[in-house]
Amino acid sequence: MSDTLRSQFSCETVSQHFSDDALLAAMARFEAALSQAQADVGLIPPGCADSIARVCAHICARIGEHSGGNSGKQTGKPIGEASAEIEGLDAGALADAARRAGTLAIPFVKALTQAVARDDAAAARWVHWGATSQDVLDTALTLQIAAAGTALQAQLAQAGDRLAALADAHRLTMMTGRTLLQAATPVSFGWKAACWLSPLPRLRRSLAQALRDAAVLQLGGAAGTRAALDGRGDAVAAATATRLALDDPGISWHGSRDRIARLGSELALVAGGMARIGRDLSLLMQSEVGEVFEPDGDGRGGSSAMPHKRNPVAAMLALQAGLRAPGLASTLLGQQAGEHERGLGTWQGDWWTIAALFECAGSAVQAIGEALDGLRVAPGAMLANLERTRGFVYAEGVTLALAATLGKPAAQALMETLCRDAIDRGLTLDQALAQARASDAALAAALPAQQLASLFDPQHSIGDAQAMIDRTIADWRA
Repeated sequence: MSDTLRSQFSCETVSQHFSDDALLAAMARFEAALSQAQADVGLIPPGCADSIARVCAHICARIGEHSGGNSGKQTGKPIGEASAEIEGLDAGALADAARRAGTLAIPFVKALTQAVARDDAAAARWVHWGATSQDVLDTALTLQIAAAGTALQAQLAQAGDRLAALADAHRLTMMTGRTLLQAATPVSFGWKAACWLSPLPRLRRSLAQALRDAAVLQLGGAAGTRAALDGRGDAVAAATATRLALDDPGISWHGSRDRIARLGSELALVAGGMARIGRDLSLLMQSEVGEVFEPDGDGRGGSSAMPHKRNPVAAMLALQAGLRAPGLASTLLGQQAGEHERGLGTWQGDWWTIAALFECAGSAVQAIGEALDGLRVAPGAMLANLERTRGFVYAEGVTLALAATLGKPAAQALMETLCRDAIDRGLTLDQALAQARASDAALAAALPAQQLASLFDPQHSIGDAQAMIDRTIADWRA
């Protein structure tokens, strides 16, 4: 995908943590922490560890300068270009060498070693000591995940707060409930917003747990046993994890990718939850419905050919992300069957796939958050659409009222016949009932006029919605 299209279908706040510069910075952080941890346990000279860490910190700092002070922000430069100008990490050479070597770690470590040698020749021999390519790449991925996850959780919290406020404000704003795209019974818009909100506490809890599970160090060395670390591998791993604010998983996980697959699934669920809201918003914005409207503004939701259009652009972005995410999640699930201690062609796809899932989730959450922030609700249109159903949305209530006297089967059969006849004759439900009551004394007795009037009040359909809204908001705020 071109950078231009990627920018349209991603959230910069989240996706910036998977930029080329962010990856290089995360790899440098790993190498710095590894050397310092090895010095802590007496495996390498402290002065050499300081030299390695100093060069890595310099790389991170210069990457940050090239990205406007944020080492994760995408600059549009090829991989490594920000540091290439200072440390000899040539962009083209890194990319070409990575494809030939099968991993970016090999040319990166080689370039880092050369950079350290220019600063301290004795320290160069200790760069990447006892580690392997997957150690640096997998740990860098977990660092990127942690940063992107923090940004995504903040956006999800904002979207949830806006939904909670919307649900509370429109508790009694009545509208047509729709099932199978047909008018059903009245509901309140506040209850509908609460239904949108209800998955978010679960999504937030599950996402937070998946992010915690993924925040682990990978340090196993050649085959995973840390054989090159002279019996001090556990101590090195613990110290490295502490320096990077990661957990020490206790055993190498390079062959077990369940953490990444689980996180990918949670990200797909987040995107799907936002897509559900986007789908409803787009339907409610249809010209024939007009019950809610996304915020407008210069250049938002317009058409290159039709100046009257107000397109649901936030809904579109959420839907696009929600439709794209499941396939990406299935890719991660399908990569679980790696071979032996390090599989071929399976886990290598985790890095860009999880980044694409963060792109989907971030884009969807940001889009829905923006839509909710300026959402315009049209209660008048909601009431007009209720009236346009000609009273048939109240048929269930009338049926139940009749059932108290006639019994449920008889009441159901009577109302089905009456509704079909009314629709065929172009009558409203109350007109049909008035004619039926005038000619049927038993029906008139079963449906007194005062009771019948109350059954055609939208508020009669509120049911337990108020309590449901209260519980959903409380669950979110908890």
